[in-house]
Amino acid sequence: MDKIKEKITSNSKETRQELRGKILTYSAIGLIILVVLAIFIFVASKGLATFIQDKASLKTFLTTTTWNPNVLGADGKPLVGALPMIAGSFGVTILAALLATPFAVGTALYMTELAGKRGRDFLQVVIELLVGIPSVVYGFIGLNVVVPFVRNHFGGSGYGILAGAVVLFVMILPTVTSMTVDALKAVPKHYKSASLALGATQWQTIYKVLLRASIPGILTAVIFGMARAFGEALAVQMVIGNASLLPTSLLNPASTLTSVLTMGIGNTVMGTTANNALWSLALVLLLMSLLFNILVRWVVRKRKM
Repeated sequence: MDKIKEKITSNSKETRQELRGKILTYSAIGLIILVVLAIFIFVASKGLATFIQDKASLKTFLTTTTWNPNVLGADGKPLVGALPMIAGSFGVTILAALLATPFAVGTALYMTELAGKRGRDFLQVVIELLVGIPSVVYGFIGLNVVVPFVRNHFGGSGYGILAGAVVLFVMILPTVTSMTVDALKAVPKHYKSASLALGATQWQTIYKVLLRASIPGILTAVIFGMARAFGEALAVQMVIGNASLLPTSLLNPASTLTSVLTMGIGNTVMGTTANNALWSLALVLLLMSLLFNILVRWVVRKRKM
């Protein structure tokens, strides 16, 4: 005990190194927190200017369908109806998640329970390659393959939520698959051993034990995939049609929050109503990212309980 006290109170080299390490660590943590707060405050101040400075109505912003910030409506307020973009973002995100989940779970089950070492290694390489492909490449593939396929087999122009969802499905598939593999591997091995010892078949064990035990982890993977899909801009912009209209069909051209942002932010002047309206869309995106993170933390907490 005396030696420990002496080491703490002494001005030795080890003590100074430990102190410097703590200072660097806490400084890095403080810098990260400061950057996050600065981003949130900056986006919030710009986004709220639409409702404070330009007197736009929050109800109009969330529930109307006319997007033309440079024009004033009959009430003298700018026409900033963001409902088409919000609906388009949720449409492509939810549809992509619905498409990706069964493929991801099936692939993860094959990698963890059925495939040999060579098969697992091959699929792991494929997943890593999909992760490394740039968004613009996915967009070009969607533009030259997915859009013509949708047009020829389902009708319409080919641009729309369906094409955007298919592109996003391929983009989020590696993320959901990798996290699902981790969730399945996290299931205690004695669960599987006990099920097989009681006479259950391999498929009964997979369905009744492994999948049910890993549901929180799979939900976390799906939420992370949805967060990735909701914030994707370039690939979706190239295939969705970019029409600021409330989508009434999966085959009609639509737009998302990110596509409108990427197309419009460089064509507006800082401080104008049009620019503030785009920052309001960015604020919605930021709040949705926060919501996805809260959902993930909630699922993880339920899993621990």
